[in-house]
Amino acid sequence: MASDKVKTLTDSDFDAEVKQGVVLVDFWAPWCAPCRRIAPTVDQLAEDYDGRVTVAKVNIDENPTTPNKFFVRGIPTLLLFKGGELKETIVGLANKDDLVRVIDRHLA
Repeated sequence: MASDKVKTLTDSDFDAEVKQGVVLVDFWAPWCAPCRRIAPTVDQLAEDYDGRVTVAKVNIDENPTTPNKFFVRGIPTLLLFKGGELKETIVGLANKDDLVRVIDRHLA
């Protein structure tokens, strides 16, 4: 079950949304099996970091411009932004502990 704490971003609202604090964005597609496997972890991060980090998803099939802008070539790809600036890129399946370390580095 998807968390109601995960925002859905589109090509039109992406730039404005990632300018606000620390934002973790999951680029995914419904047909992507690894994307479905990492989805519960992304949902849990949204719950764990509620109020401190915005967790969002971009469906690459419905929003092709943003993934191209950030050279997303494989999914899942997670991008971490701080104040609108891309800070980290994680490609492929990552475990929760690795993602927590990436996020925590940028919260201080």
